[in-house]
Amino acid sequence: MNRKKSIEAYHEAVKYIPGGVNSPVRALRSVGENPLFVKQAKAAHLRDVDGNRFTDFCLSWGVFILGHAHPQVNRAVRQAITRGTSFGIPSLQETELAKQVNRHFPGMEKVRFVNSGTEAVMSAIRLARGFTGRNIIIKFDGCYHGHADHLLVSAGSGVASLGKSSSAGVPSDFVACTVSLPFNDKEAVSRIFREKNGQIAAVIVEPVAANMGVVLPENDFLLHLRNITTQHQSVLIFDEVITGFRLSAGGAQQMFRITPDLTAVGKIVGGGFPAAAFGGRANIMTLLAPDGPVYQAGTLSGNPIAMTAGTETLRILSEEGFYEKLEAKTNPFIAGLKESVRGENITLNHAGSMFTLFFNVDKVRSFEDAHKSDRERFARFFKYMLAHCFYISPSQFEADFISIAHTERELERFVKTVDRFVKTG
Repeated sequence: MNRKKSIEAYHEAVKYIPGGVNSPVRALRSVGENPLFVKQAKAAHLRDVDGNRFTDFCLSWGVFILGHAHPQVNRAVRQAITRGTSFGIPSLQETELAKQVNRHFPGMEKVRFVNSGTEAVMSAIRLARGFTGRNIIIKFDGCYHGHADHLLVSAGSGVASLGKSSSAGVPSDFVACTVSLPFNDKEAVSRIFREKNGQIAAVIVEPVAANMGVVLPENDFLLHLRNITTQHQSVLIFDEVITGFRLSAGGAQQMFRITPDLTAVGKIVGGGFPAAAFGGRANIMTLLAPDGPVYQAGTLSGNPIAMTAGTETLRILSEEGFYEKLEAKTNPFIAGLKESVRGENITLNHAGSMFTLFFNVDKVRSFEDAHKSDRERFARFFKYMLAHCFYISPSQFEADFISIAHTERELERFVKTVDRFVKTG
C-alpha cells in the first residue's frame, strides 16, 4: 500500500503542529505507525491523500452512527450555512435540539449546549459542586472525562488516592479533591463514602466504559452508585459522551433503567460538528447563570450549524426501527468475532454497536485488567487491519464502532480478516 503522501503530509505538519496532530492518539505512536491524512469520508469509508480506501470502524471516535457525510444531514447543514454560521444570540435551532435531547433523555429536564465533551463534563462537575457546596469528586480508573485539570488523575491500584495528576502542567492542588477508584468495585465506593462522609459532591462515571476499551458495569454497580449518592445527597453524573444515542436512543441510562442527576452527551448529538451538552434535574440546572450563581459560557455554544446537524441526526435516529436495524447488523458481526477469537487469548467486550478486542486471555472488567493486554500484539493487529484496508481505533484502550452505513459484506470481510490474523499473528 502506497502511503507516501500521508508520510510527507505528516513531516510537514510536525513543523507547525505539536506532534503533527491536534489530538495525541491520532499520531499512531502507540502502534508504531505514521498517521493517515484523510482527504474524504463517505458512508463507512475513508479515503486518504494517497487514494487508499479504508472501511472505517473508528468513525471519528463514535460520532458517525449514520456513517460519514449522510446526505440528509449534509443537506440540512448546507441550508443552515446560508443563514449564517454563528450569531452569539439565541436561535430557534437551540430550543429544537434541546427538546429532542429531553425527549430521549427525560432525566435531562433542562439542557445547556457547549462545544465539546470535555466542556460538558467540566461544567457538570462545577454545577454539582455548586449545588452541594462540597468539593470531592469520585471518578473511576480508566474512565476518561476529558482533559480538564481536575480530572487528569492517574489510575490507582485499588486504593483511593488523592492528588496524583496524570499530566505535567497540572498543579497538585487542582486534583487534590479528585478520588479515582477501580471500576466495578462497589466496596471501594462504599468505603470512600464512609471515610469522606458529607464531603463528596459527585460521582462521575462512564456507565459503559469506552476509554479503557469497552468495559461493562457488573453486579448492579450502577445501581449501587445511584443508591449511595442518593443516600449521601451527592450528585450522580453519567458521562454519556460516547454511549449517548449509541447504545439506545436514551443511552446507557435507558438500557440500565437508572436515571442520574446530571448527564453529559456529545459526539453523536452534534451530527459531526463540535457540540455537546450537559443537563439534568431542573432544580440543579437552574443554578446556572443567568438564573443562578454557577457561571458557564461559550461564544460558539449552541451555534446554528451544529444544532442543525444534531437535530437532523436525532430525527433520523428517531425513525421507527433504526436501532433494530443497527442491532440486526451488529448481532451476527459480534457472533462472528466471538467465534474467530475463541481460544486465541483474546477477550471480546461489546455493548450494542461498540466493541473492543483485548489481546488478553482474562476477563476484562476494570482498568487493571485492561492493562494486562499485550499491546505489541495489538499493534501488529492494527497494522494488519490497516494493510487490509480497515481503519480501527489506534489504541488497545479505545472502542470501535459500527454504523448503519456498514454493509453486511464489509462486516463479514472484517470478521474474516480478524480470523486470518489470529491464526497467524
